[in-house]
Amino acid sequence: MAQTKGIDAQLRTADGWTVPDAVLTVTTLAGEQVARVPADADGAVCSEQLPADTYTAIVTAPGFDPVAKLAIVPPTGTLALGVVTMTRAAGSEVPPPGTWAIDPAHSTIGLTARHLGIAVVRGRLTEFTGQVVVADQVERSGVSTQMQVRSLDTGNATRDEHLKSADFLDIENFPLMEYRGAGLTALGDGRWSLDGELTLHGVSKSVPLQVDYLGQVEDPWGNDRLAFRGVTELRRKDFEISMDTRLLSGVAQIGNAVRIEIDIQAVRQES
Repeated sequence: MAQTKGIDAQLRTADGWTVPDAVLTVTTLAGEQVARVPADADGAVCSEQLPADTYTAIVTAPGFDPVAKLAIVPPTGTLALGVVTMTRAAGSEVPPPGTWAIDPAHSTIGLTARHLGIAVVRGRLTEFTGQVVVADQVERSGVSTQMQVRSLDTGNATRDEHLKSADFLDIENFPLMEYRGAGLTALGDGRWSLDGELTLHGVSKSVPLQVDYLGQVEDPWGNDRLAFRGVTELRRKDFEISMDTRLLSGVAQIGNAVRIEIDIQAVRQES
């Protein structure tokens, strides 16, 4: 970082990748904070020049154990800590790199919306395909999923027909719903936030997905599988699905908010 250096460091994972969203905090030995600065995209971090003294330099990042180092700053006011290696926190297991095909037979995409202001209607999409690409640096991973809107099933044929009509989803003109996600941010405790875009009803909007990685296993047929759970919420009117009949009390028959919950199993694909 180009500035008058104080305490500086390069932040890396154990396998050499930069650590995203890391922060360097510098305190006196009495615990008084004298500097706090975020790392840049290359994992470099540097405080402003500091008076000669002995400090504690603490590096933190979501999903990683904090690292504390004694920092004895000389009269020049500059100290290079070099490479600081950070390890993932317990419970922050990450999936192995590779391309994984979503297994629809063992996966669920569920939707929930308010009904009459006092209850909920639940549905699911039964036809979908997609893949998860886990990068060597897991924060660069992504997912793509294509869903057939005609497969929406709420357990009531009459209601399903209405939801698929031009009043709502208009499957004749917009048969597909698509989600593409790229870029993970660790939230801690094995939980991640995935940046993604949902295309629905001809409209594309940013829809982040909160993801829990559930682990990896070899199935009885020798296939490597991983599983994760995702949750998000969208507003149907953001996607121009604006049908809005109301009761005499003014309460909408079908709420604007739609909660989406997914449980996914994916199978490793050969390179």
